[in-house]
Amino acid sequence: MLNLTELTAFLGWCLVINTGFLLISGGLLLIMRDWLISIHSKMVGVPVDSLPTLYFQYFANYKIGVILLNFTPYIALKMMV
Repeated sequence: MLNLTELTAFLGWCLVINTGFLLISGGLLLIMRDWLISIHSKMVGVPVDSLPTLYFQYFANYKIGVILLNFTPYIALKMMV
């Protein structure tokens, strides 16, 4: 069974990993946008014009998920411990 300190550490590392993934994938999308759009449009059959919108929705949803599932519980546990 986890105590509060271990759970806080776990959520902290989850936050670091997820934030790092978000920053790296966002940076790669900025650097290699044209190549990624061509690859993804061929792989999934999505029109090239709608891919930037889908990328934006993905990053927005991922960021909301990180905030709700990692950051908020981490801060709440840090305040308790």
